[in-house]
Amino acid sequence: MSARPPQFKAATVRVQAALAQAGLDVEIVRVDEIARTAEGAATAVGATVGQIVKSLVFLAAGVPVLALVSGSNRLDTTKLAAQTGGPITRADADVVRSTTGYAIGGIPPLGHATDLPVYCDRDLLGHDLVWAAAGTPDTVFAVAPELLVHAVAAHVCDLAE
Repeated sequence: MSARPPQFKAATVRVQAALAQAGLDVEIVRVDEIARTAEGAATAVGATVGQIVKSLVFLAAGVPVLALVSGSNRLDTTKLAAQTGGPITRADADVVRSTTGYAIGGIPPLGHATDLPVYCDRDLLGHDLVWAAAGTPDTVFAVAPELLVHAVAAHVCDLAE
C-alpha cells in the first residue's frame, strides 16, 4: 500500500463523502497494484481473502440488490433468492454501473447512485476488520464489519455456498 494520494478520482471522492455521511471514520488508501479479485485485494492490503468484501450486484425478480460477500466464499444464489423473495440473475455491467455509479471491480458497499437493498454474508462478521473497494480497483478502506453492516442497513444472512 502507498500513502494516501493527494487526489482521488471522482468515484473515490464519492465514496469518501458516503463514508463521512455514514459516520464512518475510515481512511481510503490506494493500493500499489490493481486489485480486481478478492485474492489480489488481500495480497495488496496484507489481509486474508476472507477479510475482503466482494460487493456484488444481482437482480432479484428484476430488481437490483447488493450482496456483500466474504472474499473466501462463493455466493449461493438460492440462498440470496430465499432472502429477497425472487429469482436471482447476475446483473450485467451496464446495470451495475447505472445502479451503483461504479464499474465492476471497484464497487463499494455504499455511496451508490440508487438505493439498493443490501444483504451481508454472515461470515464477514467473523473478522475484526474487513476491506472493501472504494470506487476504483486501486482504492480500498478497512472497517469493522459490524460498523459497515450498520452503515448500509444490511440484512445479515447466510449467503455462502
